[in-house]
Amino acid sequence: MIFTVKIGNDWDEILADEWQTPNYLRLREFLKNEYRTRKIYPQMNDIFNCLKYTSYADTKVVILGQDPYHGAGQAHGLCFSVQRGVEPPPSLKNIFKELHDDVGVPIPRHGELTAWAKQGVLLLNTVLTVREGTPNSHQGKGWEAVTDRIVAELNRKQTPIVFLLWGANARRKAEIITNPIHRKLTTVHPSPLSAYGGFFGCRHFSKANQILQESGQQPVNWTLDEGGIS
Repeated sequence: MIFTVKIGNDWDEILADEWQTPNYLRLREFLKNEYRTRKIYPQMNDIFNCLKYTSYADTKVVILGQDPYHGAGQAHGLCFSVQRGVEPPPSLKNIFKELHDDVGVPIPRHGELTAWAKQGVLLLNTVLTVREGTPNSHQGKGWEAVTDRIVAELNRKQTPIVFLLWGANARRKAEIITNPIHRKLTTVHPSPLSAYGGFFGCRHFSKANQILQESGQQPVNWTLDEGGIS
């Protein structure tokens, strides 16, 4: 059911050997059985959308989340993003609240974040699949090594990247980011359980743009509503 991973951009060459590792081959067999016997999100063809939408060369901001949404029709391969027509989950609503308070962006009418991805914002989860209704159900199955590799490759990049590490799972990746040209901004997860413990008021959106501008890069247009970037 799951075949050789094909991204369609420079990630293919960068990660070519990853798909042949014992870890990924075990993960692949696990996923084949999971997709055959259970309801798994996102759809199989959407698992690597974050890499498909944001090439290695274009990546200038990384938002690192936990694992995909576990409700029907929500996850589509970009962390925190949901497809148009789907009610934004509480974590995403909190992201939009902080976005509005930080940079004045109107609260979007939808929760699809592909406009960010197309500007070089890699929307990466630490784990890329999940069982329906069971958060963290694919934790410890092998995805962590894959996403460690992705972060490690980004760490080698010689153009500054801003890493936004939200929550404990994301912050564990911080130790991989050792290149001094990159910046790490960390805070709690934007879920309702923790958002008031530091996510609200973190101002990561304006801070990221300031860092990008200081390094001579184009800031991100965080606007998502129709009429903005599409």
